[in-house]
Amino acid sequence: MANTWWELEILCEPALEDSVFWRLENFGSRGTASESKGNSCIVKAYLARYQAQLLDLAALSLWLRQDALCVGLSVPTLHWRLIDEEDWASSWKQYWQPQEIGDRFLINPAWLPLPESSERLVIRLDPGVAFGTGTHATTQLCLESLEMRMTDLPEAFAGKTSKREPVVIADIGCGSGILSMGAVLLGAEKVYAVDTDPLAVQSTFSNRALNDISPERLIPAEGSVDIVTRLIGGQPVDGIVCNILANVIIELIPEITAIAKPSTWAIFSGILLEQSKAVADALEEHGWVVATLWKRKEWCCLNVRRS
Repeated sequence: MANTWWELEILCEPALEDSVFWRLENFGSRGTASESKGNSCIVKAYLARYQAQLLDLAALSLWLRQDALCVGLSVPTLHWRLIDEEDWASSWKQYWQPQEIGDRFLINPAWLPLPESSERLVIRLDPGVAFGTGTHATTQLCLESLEMRMTDLPEAFAGKTSKREPVVIADIGCGSGILSMGAVLLGAEKVYAVDTDPLAVQSTFSNRALNDISPERLIPAEGSVDIVTRLIGGQPVDGIVCNILANVIIELIPEITAIAKPSTWAIFSGILLEQSKAVADALEEHGWVVATLWKRKEWCCLNVRRS
């Protein structure tokens, strides 16, 4: 059926790119991509027609304007149009190219050939309508944190993250499955990947197959921490990754704590810098210690451990 998707195009200053991505995610975007154009950045986003009326798009434009004015930057311009299902499915992909993240990862779009030679851990990815392409700062911070946690380090610092020991991880809000697959490539024995969005779970299943990952090592399921609790059968996990939104993280901390053991570590992101104290306070109230806070532009990632 024609004209089923909104295509949004936002021209903004590069410094606003992350806040634009955040606004679009909250607005319900089902796919987001960006490219540079001179000294500016073009962000494209797609969402189903039924999700937004013209008044909603006008409100989004106002929010983008307010975000820019609050930090003293030029106001972005927002244009929109209706496109066919087929156009939506392929349009944004032209803007997404292979990307190196951290010291070890290479994210390779599934529709592009693999590199002839690479010493990096290659994640082939087709996110479909799920969040998580590796372009967003929060995803990059999480992958880099996983790399740090799951590389051979002094025992006193790494805890139970040595490659020589089996590691079981829970990925809460898995999106496209990018963090789950990164954990498996780094040596995790098993990853439980959950998301409340059935389209995200479907995307994780598809990407698991794309990367020839064993179903025994990566287990996607629809739901949240309660589903992980059921799947692990009373055996706490060694590590937790959770790249969602700050308010959701705060709500889930009691349940997340219940699936942890004294040596469990966790990585939390999707957190704006001004939200980091509220998240850190909530974690400390439940017996977690914030070891490091990594930031990229206006986003941050908390690396924590049990006290």
